[in-house]
Amino acid sequence: MAMPEMSRSQVVIYAAVALALLLVGARAIRGEGETDSSFAAGNSGGGGGASVSVAGASGEVVVDVTGAVRRPGVYRMPMGSRVDDALARAGGPTPRAELEAINRAARLADGQQVVVPEAVPGGTAAGTEEGPISLGTATAEQLEEIEGIGPVTAGDIIAFRDEHGGLSSIDELDQVAGIGPATMESLRARLQP
Repeated sequence: MAMPEMSRSQVVIYAAVALALLLVGARAIRGEGETDSSFAAGNSGGGGGASVSVAGASGEVVVDVTGAVRRPGVYRMPMGSRVDDALARAGGPTPRAELEAINRAARLADGQQVVVPEAVPGGTAAGTEEGPISLGTATAEQLEEIEGIGPVTAGDIIAFRDEHGGLSSIDELDQVAGIGPATMESLRARLQP
């Protein structure tokens, strides 16, 4: 059986389709493993529509800065940024911010929420006893308030967090020595990512 001859226009169309498939395939191979996409509102000017950011591909992390800051919101930050950088991006702390309650030197992790508590009369930060503590910014003293966590384990958690550039899930803490199933339940009840 002889194959029918293709016209010049058919050859051009097939070549264009083949080129498009090669480009799509190259993008898929290059993007393989970068499936953690996050939506982040553009907060750099006040208008800001939503944009899509693929964590890892752009060298950025997306964080939610809330609490006692001038411009709470979701921000894209360069990989390796610190909590203090996120505070600056959110317009800085308000005059009532309880900065001693957070670790401003901690590295940011993708998807992290940075909660800046507000000082209340009596000298304690709002929400430190009732509400959840931010895993990304918790101090050793805050961690020690959790049942089953002593000074050594609190220090180990902070060292583990800093060593791994932050934590995006409480479940990652099961890798810290001395944390068993009962302690993990206490941590889940008192911490937030």
